[in-house]
Amino acid sequence: MADSTETRGVGEKRVLTGFERRKQRDQNKKWKKERTEKRLIKGIEREFTNQQREESAALKQAKDRSEQRVRGRNYTVSIALPGSILDNAQSPELQSYLVGQIARALVIFNVDEVVIFDETCSTTQTVDGSVVVASGKKSSPTIQMARILQYLECPQYLRKQFFPVHTDLQYAGLLNPLDAPHHLRSEQFLPYREGVVVNLKMKPGKGSYVNIGLKNEVQIDKQLQPGVRVTVKLDPAKQGMLESGRGVKGTVVSPTAPRTEAGLYWGYEVRLANSVSAVFNQSTYQGGYDLIIGTSHTGSPVENIHLNKFRHMLVVFGGLRGLEASVEADETTECTDPSQLVHHYVNVCPGQGSRTIRTEEALLIAMATLRPKISLVQNSKWGTPIEFLHQSDVSQS
Repeated sequence: MADSTETRGVGEKRVLTGFERRKQRDQNKKWKKERTEKRLIKGIEREFTNQQREESAALKQAKDRSEQRVRGRNYTVSIALPGSILDNAQSPELQSYLVGQIARALVIFNVDEVVIFDETCSTTQTVDGSVVVASGKKSSPTIQMARILQYLECPQYLRKQFFPVHTDLQYAGLLNPLDAPHHLRSEQFLPYREGVVVNLKMKPGKGSYVNIGLKNEVQIDKQLQPGVRVTVKLDPAKQGMLESGRGVKGTVVSPTAPRTEAGLYWGYEVRLANSVSAVFNQSTYQGGYDLIIGTSHTGSPVENIHLNKFRHMLVVFGGLRGLEASVEADETTECTDPSQLVHHYVNVCPGQGSRTIRTEEALLIAMATLRPKISLVQNSKWGTPIEFLHQSDVSQS
């Protein structure tokens, strides 16, 4: 019998011995095992890399959200318009509705201050604290507009405290709510709340009690006169206790703190001016307005203007006869051309189809056009972070 290891003819396979076949099988198993291990290692590495990428992306998003939350807004946007636009409304109901439209526009576009000026230069009433002071039952259009704007800006749970029954407010309860960030319900949480100091007995050395819209009053760090409206900063660690208010303490902060510290829009201030020049000269901001924009159908297209970085911006709107008529009626200034009083004199809607654009319409058009320009020049997202508006519930499951 021939040996199995002998050489065969050309083209014929050599028959392996049993030892060689076993050795080859072992080698094949070893190779298969190594290939399987390599595939497993590559799969684990790929899965680990993907996981790292997902974690990195999640951390970046969380960091971006955190930075967005804590990034304050140091600039302000103000609007000035005449109270005489109410004369164009045919009834008290329509006058109130017109003011409600303006208030909604102010909140939608995060306006921090609204200045109501009198084109006739006859307004003598002022703002005392946070409420317009006016005698008599019938107010001028300027005072009526200011009072309704203040009423709508005030959180619902504080209105009875600051706004007694008045003829100017007889239809204010029918107006659409502003739903501003500081108009919180008892089951919602934000780091800040508006409140009023109440007349409750306090222990020596302890702060006053404040009604901030919860079931119980909260204690603040200072003793203040009852009836004063305050902005209270709350401890996020006490979030679960906010529904009842028991054991919750707060710190009194500036009304601008929600904006400057957290970037929250916190309503608008109302200022009265007895002339259009007083709008510019009596600013409550230190240094006044460093960017003023006037609106008129004779101005340049608003789309073409270039804004510079600013601290306090003011946009001025005219009345039924335009901003030119307001300047002409102002005896305190020698200027007759409104374009000389502002940095930019713009037409908010060139090529308009209607003969006239109402002030409340011009307000919406102008702010919608200026909004991206403001965001670009300030290098920030203008407005309240969306998570503050939709994720403020504190209801416990």
